[in-house]
Amino acid sequence: MIKFCGYLVSDEWLYQRGVELGYPHPNTYSSEIILPASRHVRLNTGIYYCTRFRQVQTKKGGHSWCIAFASNDPYEGLPTSAPSEEKYTCLKEALQKNGPPRWYRQAP
Repeated sequence: MIKFCGYLVSDEWLYQRGVELGYPHPNTYSSEIILPASRHVRLNTGIYYCTRFRQVQTKKGGHSWCIAFASNDPYEGLPTSAPSEEKYTCLKEALQKNGPPRWYRQAP
């Protein structure tokens, strides 16, 4: 079972970020806005090259996007342990999250 350590990011947050970037407000969920919005926040917080954008399973059984700093799968090209605070602080502030990143299972 593959796991990722990161912060959850909702579709709604990503769509709002996409609209702020000038994309038209979508009528349905679409990767045409999600991917550029995730790329933008990762670039602006300086973590683009040390993270991956993956879909994970939440603790309640739903699915969500995750900006991941680590993975237990060496083929992901990420560290296998949680990041230091200095690596995740900028993203934590941009997403307005509390606490360090958490571990989540990869979505089926």
